[in-house]
Amino acid sequence: MNAPFVPEIPLPQRAADAWLTQSNALVTASYAPDLERCRLLCETVDRHVTGFEKHYLLVEGRDVPLFRQLESSRRVVIDERDILPNWLHALDDPLSGFRRRVWLSWRIPPLRGWHVQQLRRIGIAGLAGEDALIFCDSDVMFLKPFDCSRFWRGGRLRLLRHDNALDRPQFSDQHQWSINAGKLLGIRQPVMSRHDYISTVIAWRRQTVKEMCDHIEAVSGRDWVSAVASKRKFSECMIYGRYVDEVRAGEGHFTGDTEYCQVQWLGSAMTEEDLRDFVTRMEPEQVAICLQSFIGTDIGRLRRLAA
Repeated sequence: MNAPFVPEIPLPQRAADAWLTQSNALVTASYAPDLERCRLLCETVDRHVTGFEKHYLLVEGRDVPLFRQLESSRRVVIDERDILPNWLHALDDPLSGFRRRVWLSWRIPPLRGWHVQQLRRIGIAGLAGEDALIFCDSDVMFLKPFDCSRFWRGGRLRLLRHDNALDRPQFSDQHQWSINAGKLLGIRQPVMSRHDYISTVIAWRRQTVKEMCDHIEAVSGRDWVSAVASKRKFSECMIYGRYVDEVRAGEGHFTGDTEYCQVQWLGSAMTEEDLRDFVTRMEPEQVAICLQSFIGTDIGRLRRLAA
């Protein structure tokens, strides 16, 4: 692959000891229908996970009181209005019979919840103080002990990357996400990366996220939120992964392709036998499972598995 072309934008200078501190925060973006799954995540985090300072739960403003019950000495609920611009407004969507939410602004196309959850994950970098942001979806549950220091190797943070994964037909939907990430970052060649960076229980450097946002604003000439959301087909993981690899040349990171969480992205609700079989297929390094909430697996079965 040829070296990527990116615009000549000055890169920030760092002190020699800038990578020495290694504090970690867990980050979960959620919403009201996933409250019980998020509760199970929190319980399994408290049972199995060490090596982090804070667990941030990122929710819409109207969901803040509901999620307050999950707060603790290390877990805090963050209102999206504290990390996203005030021109982005959440409303009940009349086109869905007021069953769904839509985020509106004259600056960008209408957004759905899954778009805004991605923006929250980027935006928390402006509020958190920890060095690493470790993202766990609200339908993740930890089944084994996990120390967040495993993301670090010396002063470098682990970037999940599946090399050449987008060459496979089943990844075709992600081609446009990669193309849009390249355009957003000003990468002209290659416009689409062949690598995949998408999963859960992954880590980003907080300072690198902030620098990525500055880079996006320099390339686009607009604020990073409206630049990212101007095209509705985007992936925050693709944007960060391509920024680290192709703009920053991997600075401060090392790559790994083993996922710490085994994920079921699609399919139907699992029986208890299905769940047991799913767990037995976990790789030795995997410590958690994630069954996408829309699959509809009964929360009681998940609780019995966690116990």
